[in-house]
Formats: sequence, structure tokens, C-alpha cells
Amino acid sequence: MKYAVHGAALLMGGLALSPLALAAPDWASVQATTVHVFHPGATPWEWIESKGKHGGSRGLSRGESCAGCHVENGEINVDLERIASELDPKGAPKVKSFPVSVQAAYDAGQLYVRMSFKAPEGGVDKSDKENAVKATVLFPSAEVPMAEQVGCWATCHQDAKTMPEGKDKTKYTSAGAYELMQWTSSGKVVDGSVTDQRRMDGGQAGVKAEGKKNGDTWTVTFSRKLPASQAVHFGIAVHADHAGGRFHHVSFGHTIGLGAEGDVKAKKF
Repeated sequence: MKYAVHGAALLMGGLALSPLALAAPDWASVQATTVHVFHPGATPWEWIESKGKHGGSRGLSRGESCAGCHVENGEINVDLERIASELDPKGAPKVKSFPVSVQAAYDAGQLYVRMSFKAPEGGVDKSDKENAVKATVLFPSAEVPMAEQVGCWATCHQDAKTMPEGKDKTKYTSAGAYELMQWTSSGKVVDGSVTDQRRMDGGQAGVKAEGKKNGDTWTVTFSRKLPASQAVHFGIAVHADHAGGRFHHVSFGHTIGLGAEGDVKAKKF
């Protein structure tokens, strides 16, 4: 099992680009959807399930989703100041939320996902010295508890090593699996999974990726084998300003529609 790494990154004039050239579609013709990501603080799965700490737990038990309560007209409705002052002992980054433009397309065998964003500075954790930016997409299987409702939150637990009460565990699930694809600004491409632990290699999705920075905007394009479902559930995360571990900005759970309705509508080529 090896990283799906395709050579060293080319670093030229602010450009970080893997030499792999994806057979990607004409993105100018693909509809873009804005997905807001935000700093979640120390809010693991156990916090979300707690009726005393998270009022939405009753809604989840009724089948409601996080996005159903916290996304309104494309904008997130989250008490970011509470996260900064109460829900993270290390505090929040200077920019607590920012938009990510997400596009999707597909052909007979591949799904393409493109993310564009301005990565903010002013983070509270800069433990990843190698990577100014990491972009991640997670796809849950149907067996992950509440995956359609909570996005990637089912991977985050209070005993993870960067949590206040954490030990030595990475992200994991109680059942089922997430397919994980990630691109890092140092040039690594990850085709991995999250099950009983996070594995950054050995994935079966055939992930390829390339990324570049143009001015102050990062654009990352992924390719992976086409999922079987027409409604593909996913969540995204961005580690900005050399952030490591849980100090990322994350989305709620969303869907990509392949010839069907979805938060992000994929174009067929």
C-alpha cells in the first residue's frame, strides 16, 4: 500500500502543481456551488450527540441533518463566536469561516471534483510545517451512522490526539467507512480511508489530483472512480496556514447529484 503520489511538486512563482495532468472537463462550462467551511472547535461526535451541550441532537434522532438546521440560503448559521470563546480551549483562527467554490463533473468512469478558495491566514495552530494548505474530500458508505445527516462528523471523536482529552487515536468510525482523498501543497496525493482508524494510503478509489495557486486563490482538482450512487454524499475540509489535526475548516454534509438532484450538480461529459 503506497501513497498515490505522482512525482514532486513544481514550485514556481507561487505555483504548486503536480506534473500529473488530469483528463478533466472544461470547467468554464460547469456550474459552481458555494460551500462554506468553518472552524468547528473541539466539537467531537460525542458533543454533537449530547443533549445537554448540543440542542440539535434531538433533530438528528428524528432524521434531520446538520445542514438542514445550519445552512440557510447557501450561508451557514453557526455561532462562530461561541466556538471561539467557549468550544475550543486554544481559541479560533482569525478567519472563522470562508467560502469554497465546488464544481463536479463525470464521464463513463470518473468523477471529477474541483475546489477553489482563498486560504486565510491567522491560524492558531501551525504544526504542519510542510504544507501551507491541504484540501480533503470524504465520501461515507451507507453503513456509517448518520452519514447522510452529519457529513464527515462521524469520524471525529473526543479521544483523537489533537482533542483536549485526546490520546493517540486518529479519526475513526464506529461502523462503515469513508473514502478519503486529499491534496497537499507539498505535492502529496492521498487515496485513503477512515474506518477503525484513518489510513492515508491503500484506498480503492484511484484518486488523482493536482493543485495550483493563482494570486491568492488555490484551485484543487480531484479525479476518482465513479461512485455507483446518483446522490453522492460528501464533506470537505481545508487546512489553511499550516494547520494540522483538528484545526481545519470543515463543511457540513452535502450531496453531489449525478444525473439527479444534489447540492452540487455534476455535469456529464
